Order: sequence, then C-alpha cells, then structure tokens
Amino acid sequence: MKKVLLATMMLFAFAGAANAQHTFNAIDFKNNLGKTGTLCDTVYSLKIVNDTLTLLNMGAAYPRQKYTIAVKGNKTTLDLPHIKGKQVCITGVFEMFKDQPEVVASQPEQFEVH
Repeated sequence: MKKVLLATMMLFAFAGAANAQHTFNAIDFKNNLGKTGTLCDTVYSLKIVNDTLTLLNMGAAYPRQKYTIAVKGNKTTLDLPHIKGKQVCITGVFEMFKDQPEVVASQPEQFEVH
C-alpha cells in the first residue's frame, strides 16, 4: 500500500513540475534570453504581416499580450484563421523585441495546438 501511495505522490509531483515549465513568468523569461524553452498559452489575437511572418499574441490581445510568437517562414502548417482562442505550446528561442517578450519559431515541430 505504501508503494502505491508513494508512486501516486511522485506521479503528481512530476506532473506539477512538467506544467511549471510551461508557465510564463516575465522574470524567468528574461533570465533565459537566448535559450530555447517551451511556453503554453491561449492565442488572443494574431496579425499576418506577410506570407512569411505572422505574430501570435499570447495571454491577452495586443497591446497587452504577455508575449508574442513570431512565426517566421512558410513551413508551418498552422490553421491561422481558426487558431484564435486555442491553447498553443511553442518551443523556441526566448528573445526581446522592442522590450516585449517574444518566442521565434519557424518549424512545424515547434508548435503544439490543443
């Protein structure tokens, strides 16, 4: 019985740790500039700048977004007209653009839409 309880507790502990890596925190973001990480949040608005650049505003609509996903290139297969309001996890390089947190991505494997 103790083994089952211990295994269950460890499962919840690891599940919490896995979720924690996806939570946006401005201080952690700035401490990890230039590094690759994964963030998950809801797409509140987007702007298609041209055929090789789309900006996804995460956590709130522009101009109050928590951070922006810069989708560069034309290799991604995101369903852009229907992505608004969806939960998206993005893995990419943490950068600052005009003092705003930004994650840059260009490959389909960097996106996970829920």
